[in-house]
Amino acid sequence: MLRRSATTLAAVLAAAVALTTLTACGSGSGDGRGATDDKAPLEIWVRKPPGSNTEQTHRQLAARFTELTGVPAHVTALFDDFETKLQQAAAQKKLPDLIVNDTAQLGTLVKQGLVREVDRPATKGGDQLIPASWDAAKGADGKYYGVPFSAQTFGLFIRKDWREKLGLAQPASWDELDALAKAFTTQDPDGNGKADSYGYVVPGSTKRGYLDWYFSSFLWSAGGDYFSKDGRTPAIADPASVLAAQRLKDQFCTAKTVVPGAATAETTQAHPLFETGKGGIYFTGPYNMARFDKSLGKDKYEVIALPAGPGGRSVSLAEGENAYLMAGSKNRTGQQKYAEFLVSAEGQTIGMAGDTDGNVVRLPVNKGVDLAAVRKDQRWLVFDQVFREAGRYAPVVKEWTPFRQASAEALNGLVADCGSDPKAVLAKLADTFAAELTKQGAGS
Repeated sequence: MLRRSATTLAAVLAAAVALTTLTACGSGSGDGRGATDDKAPLEIWVRKPPGSNTEQTHRQLAARFTELTGVPAHVTALFDDFETKLQQAAAQKKLPDLIVNDTAQLGTLVKQGLVREVDRPATKGGDQLIPASWDAAKGADGKYYGVPFSAQTFGLFIRKDWREKLGLAQPASWDELDALAKAFTTQDPDGNGKADSYGYVVPGSTKRGYLDWYFSSFLWSAGGDYFSKDGRTPAIADPASVLAAQRLKDQFCTAKTVVPGAATAETTQAHPLFETGKGGIYFTGPYNMARFDKSLGKDKYEVIALPAGPGGRSVSLAEGENAYLMAGSKNRTGQQKYAEFLVSAEGQTIGMAGDTDGNVVRLPVNKGVDLAAVRKDQRWLVFDQVFREAGRYAPVVKEWTPFRQASAEALNGLVADCGSDPKAVLAKLADTFAAELTKQGAGS
């Protein structure tokens, strides 16, 4: 999930000044080129709620690593204040040795000099990882600054009971998907006699770029894109991109199949709209299955892949987490070994935590791990197949956040103003993209 706000990122960037003289981390002094201690304890930070089952899984991973290597590893779980704590640690020259955090963080971490480069060929077990997973660890300069740990992608959660009540088939095209959304909006699928159900649940807020996060899969599936193939010019105003934006606007303004209030909804506000029966179609991730099974009932909904769009194929945003080896560690060998353990078959299996809500590996990146043997819930296989066949990570630029935020704001304005022109809105967005590309040294 997306977890960063522009405000938080700005605060984190302030730590960059301190990093220019960074010479120490939580486990000792040295910039990684001086004296090292291969047995020095490792400080591991993970972005998980303190006291959660996911924190416990990370502790199990650390304990097993220590059992195998003799190197102590201590896990600290942080969540909402993760960037703030990382900033403080950088300023105090007490960075952890390794963090497990979002793939979307890579650009910021590299820009700040917080992480060190990873030698992909020298990473034990690196050749056993799904090749696409390495894309999430690659910087704009083509070098690797993390080791992929967990992957995830997205699927359509559909109220199966509503669909079957209306006698409709699973949608196999975008037209059928829109028709299903229209039926959910107009044919009282919950049978309460009120016009209070809708088709699409959309997290349309600009906060953290949520609307762009939602839109990206549909953009790519429509044949559109953010940038040209060489990444030097905007493609967001190209005809296929405009088509995708027009479809989004039509859902809000013409068909009116989106749950009201979506333009200000964050994901935490969108989840309840699906589980309480306000909307019957939600494009979201596998992490919501356990929640919806409890609140809604496993038999009430189904999970399917997004049908192919006008671009001729289905593409789904891929996300996940990387293991980042932090700058200044006294135990560089231990850093590397811990990352290698995390992506080993054993580490991935521990991280998957079966069918429990303690999973920190949603989809394994190690291609030797049999997901079906570890998890009995076959719905995970839908997401695994989507990731392997249709997953696509956010564009590789020095800093993706400004683009994502600008896109979310433009799209939000588009769906909030039904008199707006998608072509004009995206043309203006393309100008913003071009300026940002130039600022980042990537413009044509």
